[in-house]
Amino acid sequence: MHIAYPLVLAALLFSVGVYGVLARRNAILVLMSVELMLNAVNINLIAFDIFLADTLRSGQVLTLFVIVIAAAEVGLGLAIVLLVFRNRATVAVDSLRDLADRDEAPSGVGR
Repeated sequence: MHIAYPLVLAALLFSVGVYGVLARRNAILVLMSVELMLNAVNINLIAFDIFLADTLRSGQVLTLFVIVIAAAEVGLGLAIVLLVFRNRATVAVDSLRDLADRDEAPSGVGR
């Protein structure tokens, strides 16, 4: 199989993931979009590992690390989303502005 096929698939998956992160308001859908982007990275790692015929299988090892990081991200992300939902009764990302800086920085500070 030619290398272009998995790369095009990964580019499409990554594009859908970026669109989901930028356009969605629901925190769970944003987490799912991040997972799509990580899966696109995994496809690229495996495709280049096979294409370059790496004897150490570095791409597959890195893919396992990405899968572990993705599992940890899902666990922590869902825990945060559940706590936010319990306290606010919403998972809309736009309504979570409590930690944002409401006041302007005093003049002369940080400049």
